Amino acid sequence: MTTTNTHAFNLDLNLLVEEAFERCGAELRTGYDLRTATRSLNLLTIEWANRGINLWTVEEGSIPLVAGTATYDLPATTIDLMSQVIRTGTGTTQSDIAISRVSNPTYASIPSKNDTGRPIQVYIDRQAEIPKITLWPIPNATQPYTFVYWMLKRIDDAGTGVNTQHVPFRFLPCLVAGLAYYLSIKIPEAAPRITMLKQEYEEQWLLASTEDREKATLSITPRNSYI
Repeated sequence: MTTTNTHAFNLDLNLLVEEAFERCGAELRTGYDLRTATRSLNLLTIEWANRGINLWTVEEGSIPLVAGTATYDLPATTIDLMSQVIRTGTGTTQSDIAISRVSNPTYASIPSKNDTGRPIQVYIDRQAEIPKITLWPIPNATQPYTFVYWMLKRIDDAGTGVNTQHVPFRFLPCLVAGLAYYLSIKIPEAAPRITMLKQEYEEQWLLASTEDREKATLSITPRNSYI
């Protein structure tokens, strides 16, 4: 059997929008059609961030801590932090120590915010234009500390017509289905298809997000009960 032996299929923005319009029973004809579709596509990827973890957008980062400084900026593209540690030492002496995440009310209730030492708690302010972390205790000068984190990053914007999208190939059917649903709300002649397109979108999201889950082994050990 002869096959192509290629695995490079992808959709640039023009092709993605064209496919979505066709599912709506419409055609991509004008520059405005492309602009409104691009806007909907950017809103769609923001919705994906609100739906939960997209593993391909998780990135590791680090911040060298400065003695006497409690608050530090995170990258502007940060949606949230998935996990974080305080790293000490280097090479064979490197050690990663867990640091607890606390809420705003918990941090606000700490009476001695100027205490210094190895940080054991972090408050993450996601509401600021630039997300920030605040550590407690404030890092001291006993040894160098590094705040190491794994962040959920915003999906890249749609860009121009020749750009491909910042999603894994397995999410392409979901991306097209979601854009078709979004467009059907705005295209009058597509109104009868809204329910069908929404259902298709939700089905494709379930398939893609299920495949995107962490595949780590789960081991459950039953607890002995003594009467």
